[in-house]
Amino acid sequence: PPQVSFTLELEFSCSVLLDRAEVTLQATSDSTEATPQDNVVKLSVPIRYEPNLFLSSNTNLHRYEVHPLGSFTHSSGPEFTTTVKVQNLGCYPIQNITLHMALPALGNHQATILSVTHVLAENATCVLQPPEEGTQVVLVPPEDLLHVDR
Repeated sequence: PPQVSFTLELEFSCSVLLDRAEVTLQATSDSTEATPQDNVVKLSVPIRYEPNLFLSSNTNLHRYEVHPLGSFTHSSGPEFTTTVKVQNLGCYPIQNITLHMALPALGNHQATILSVTHVLAENATCVLQPPEEGTQVVLVPPEDLLHVDR
């Protein structure tokens, strides 16, 4: 028997969120058929909405002074602020989002190169914790610290 294949592209409204889409397809013909009952099919498929999250960051300090190897001082450097923003650009609310941030805190010979002084959060709960046991801590090699973009 002849077959026809086609693709349906459905567009859904943001004002009404559906769990399922139901489609009824019916084929008609001018000829006489022995089994017209198989000309109708009903499809029901679940709808999954794709999230549309936008993650951005900004800092007020764009240049860092790195001392030569062996002359590292233990005095703290300039304080800088980094802002991380998570925006939902989609048309439906998203719940239970978790954002993990790994900060480059250890340099050559385990020297501390960054420490968090305080965390301010809007519409979120922030937990500052050391790496869990078994987590690999990647040290920043000296050659990476000597690279400066001008």
